[in-house]
Amino acid sequence: MLSFSQLQAARWVLGEAARRILIVDDEENTRIGLSKLLGQEGFVVELAANGTQALEQLRRHRVHLVISDINMPDMNGLAFLREVSRHFPSTNVIMITAYGGVESYLEAMNLGALEYLHKPVRLDELRSVMRKIFTSAAAAAQ
Repeated sequence: MLSFSQLQAARWVLGEAARRILIVDDEENTRIGLSKLLGQEGFVVELAANGTQALEQLRRHRVHLVISDINMPDMNGLAFLREVSRHFPSTNVIMITAYGGVESYLEAMNLGALEYLHKPVRLDELRSVMRKIFTSAAAAAQ
């Protein structure tokens, strides 16, 4: 199995310059913290404070991965995920939450989330999930 750094060095599949990730969270500290960490890993990171903003960004251009909080004002993460699944079905989504329970986990997974992580998000856990997602995408593309 390829290591996270090997995947990054290979530019994350099919010779693309950089993987684009959209972080959706109403907590500015979470957005900025994840953005810095993933930017240091070589990703192009975009930010949205809520589901409505994130849907606008998805309409403008493709992203390889969305990392979205569940508990947000305006449009919560599950409503956002429902819209992503409907309009952008090939978009990979990881849901994150500080207040998750079994019901929101099951709903997120049924709506198409690939993973469900608890805050604070551990970088090693996020790396592992992303490795799995991008390795699967590479295998599907071949």
